[in-house]
Amino acid sequence: MELAWKKKDERNVLETKYKNHVAYLSFPALEETGLVKHGFSTRLGGVSEGVWSSMNLSFTRGDNPDHVQENYSRIAAALDVKKENMVLTYQTHTTNIRLVTEADAGKGVIRERDYKDVDGLITNIPGLVLVTFFADCVPLYFLDPVKKAIGLSHSGWRGTVHGIGKKTAEEMNLAFGTRPEDLIACIGPSICQDCFEVGEEVAEEFQAAFHPKWHKQLLRPNGKPGKYQLDLWRANEIILQEAGIKQIYTTNICTYCNPDLLYSHRRTGDKRGNLCAFLSLK
Repeated sequence: MELAWKKKDERNVLETKYKNHVAYLSFPALEETGLVKHGFSTRLGGVSEGVWSSMNLSFTRGDNPDHVQENYSRIAAALDVKKENMVLTYQTHTTNIRLVTEADAGKGVIRERDYKDVDGLITNIPGLVLVTFFADCVPLYFLDPVKKAIGLSHSGWRGTVHGIGKKTAEEMNLAFGTRPEDLIACIGPSICQDCFEVGEEVAEEFQAAFHPKWHKQLLRPNGKPGKYQLDLWRANEIILQEAGIKQIYTTNICTYCNPDLLYSHRRTGDKRGNLCAFLSLK
């Protein structure tokens, strides 16, 4: 069964995978290295009901926690990883990156997190599963095939304007000696420019953070006074390129454009579940 994705173009940058009725998205660029297990969840294959149906992976949105636990068990089986080895972010739109060790295994799923204000995770320990949450914001996947290290970050507009992609690469360099030119970076499913309207204050922050030569690419006036369409995909590409990363693969799947398959905060507000990105070294 092939899902009817609404895509922004025809590039085959993402593939749909199925296992045990669970559907998720995968980057061939990461898959082909043979070094990682990874995926981006969809709404399909879980047990949650109502506005959370069906693969909701958030414990904080009012869903039945037993359903969420079962959803984690199902996505873990689909990705062939261990739920007890997952490590979850505590996202508050910062650029804080946590170095994950064996002591963190299970935090956020089977035991409490002892940290907060963490929007990115890095590790070089095989088997640990980095997990970040989404419902329009941008997932950033990082793989260093030379040093055998990974990173996974949550980049909403605040994380983007403050360069969390660059910060993740820098933290991988400090922790593992990662060189940006060795990195494979993937920009995952999130809201597209056509669907992401912002006001003057957000536009001004991006104009201040990015060189003027990029402004027309990032911000498109939409005809409403003080309103623009913001391109988070292009913004993150620019940040990664300027950080020295050469291998960048950008999604063509928008969360807002695919409401039957993905959750979107812009479309449904708080009446929704959360998607997750997963990344683990083999």
